[in-house]
This record gives sequence, C-alpha cells and structure tokens, in this order.
Amino acid sequence: MTKKLLLKDIAKLAGVSEMTASRALRDAPDVSKATKAKVERIAQSHGYVPNRIAGSLSSKSVNLVAVVVPSLNSFVFPEVLSGVSETLANSPLKPVVGVSGYDLAEEEEVIREMLSWRPSGLIVAGLEHTETTRKMLAQADCPVVEIMDTDGDPVGHCVGISHLEAGRLMAREMLARGYRRIGFIGTKMPQDFRAKKRFDGFVAELTDQGVQLSDQELFSGGSSILTGRELTADMLRRSPEIECIYYSSDVMSVGGMMHCQVAGLNIPNDLALAGFNNLEILQGLPLPLATTDSCRRAIGKRAAEIVLKAREQGGNLLAVHEVLQSRISAGQSL
Repeated sequence: MTKKLLLKDIAKLAGVSEMTASRALRDAPDVSKATKAKVERIAQSHGYVPNRIAGSLSSKSVNLVAVVVPSLNSFVFPEVLSGVSETLANSPLKPVVGVSGYDLAEEEEVIREMLSWRPSGLIVAGLEHTETTRKMLAQADCPVVEIMDTDGDPVGHCVGISHLEAGRLMAREMLARGYRRIGFIGTKMPQDFRAKKRFDGFVAELTDQGVQLSDQELFSGGSSILTGRELTADMLRRSPEIECIYYSSDVMSVGGMMHCQVAGLNIPNDLALAGFNNLEILQGLPLPLATTDSCRRAIGKRAAEIVLKAREQGGNLLAVHEVLQSRISAGQSL
C-alpha cells in the first residue's frame, strides 16, 4: 500500500517549510508565485489534497461557494449552476451544491451545514426562508446572494427577475392577442413561491383589464411532460371553452402540446399555449412554443460575480439588488 503523503512531505519535496507549503496551497498573498506554482505542482503530481478544514481554522473560510437550490430534477437550476461555475472557473473558488426540495425546514438544515464549513460565499435560490435561516444568512461570515426572485425582502445581495411582473407581462400578451377564456396550470403549488407570484401577477393583470380566469389547476407535485399532458386533458374536459392556457413551466406546456397532437387540436387556432423559463427542451420542437426567458444563466453568473467582488473588497461591498428583465417569446403557439 502506498504511503499517504502529509503536508510535511509535500513541503520537504518542495524545499520549503510546512507553514509555507500550507500558505501556498491556500493561495496566501505573501507567498511568491514561483513558490505557489512549485508547491501546487508537487502536490498535484502526488495526488495530495489539502485539508481545507484545518486550513479554515486560520483563514476563516474555505475556497468553496455554497449554492442552495430547491431541485436538480428540473431543467431550470442546472443552467443557473452552469452560470455560477463558468464565472468561478478562473478563480480559486469552486461551487458546492445543496438541495432543499422546496422545503424551508430542509433548506434551513442544508444552509446550517454549509455555513459550518465557512464557505467563501453562499448563493441561495429564493427570498422566502424560515426565521432561523434569515438570522443565519444575516450573520454569515461570507457574502450571501439570494437569486431568482426580487419580489420580497432580501437579507443581503439579491439578483433575479420580478415574477409578479413576468406573470403580468404574459397576461398582457394573451389579452393583446384577443384571448379572454384563459386557464392556468401550475405545479409545486404553493411550495414554489416564484410560480405562485407569477400566478398572482397573471391573475391581477387579467382582473385589472376586466377578465376573470376561466379555470385553474394548482398541482402539488412536480413538473413533467406527462403531468402537463394529463392536466391539460382534465382542464379541457372540465372547461371546453378554454382558448388559452398559461403553464408554470415549459415542461408542462410541452405536455400540453402533446395532448393537442393526440386530440387533433390545432395550436393556436383551437388552443393557445404558453410556458415559462425558455428551457432548452423547447429547441427542435415541431412548433415553437411561447415562453418567458427567466435569465437563469445570467443570474448564476451575476451572483458569482458578486461573491468574487465582495471577496476582493473584504466584505465591504454595499448590498446589490439587481432586477433582470424577463422577455416573452411568443413562438407560434399564441
């Protein structure tokens, strides 16, 4: 069995003290670039992985950025993570992911565990948290960026879109095209606060313009093409007069399109459809579906940029509250 190398062995091979080797591997500013490169090269060639827990006792943080999202099962959050990873790629920081499952109590436990590792930053999806979580975020020894949503009271930095406004924008688009008998199908309701806000904005805009929502389905389970297909069929059986359906996600609207194909319904003449997120799954469909671009990759990139800038400024960065503009693509289904 190969002997496990310790830090003192790496230091000896590099011809430096154990303290210098430790500081080199933590990218300390008082170690020369040449020494850092030599120590890192030797460590990598021997498969040595630094003990970040031990290093954090002196540096107060590890080179990890905690990213907490509600799910990895959808197509939504992987693109956010891609934006984070892309921006951190040329820095010493690396993302580590936790999943809350749309459960605020679980989110609290995930964030507590992640903060115990003293990360260099924390990026968390959403503005709704338990009171304990809000206190942890407020007292964190690292920059905290809440992402995806701007309709609420952020603890620190915040970057996202207004989901209330996104819902209103889609309602205006549908009304401008002459639709009046309109339905809504949403999933993860009411756990998905952002989908609930889009629904509220959508209904508020319809009401402001004198139109009542004809039917709604607020499904507690997750999004899938099959669920979209089944719930569309259920709604049309219940309310055959429906002209247009707004879905809480693109995945569901694809299911709606599948139902129309099987039922022989023409889109948009018999039924108009619109989803949300502008997911890659829409590319290559026989009919371009209406959607809203939720700026997912841009949000991930901007959040990582805020963490890096706060790190450079030693935590003295003023709170950033940045609202990105969602954009509707009407496709050919409205």
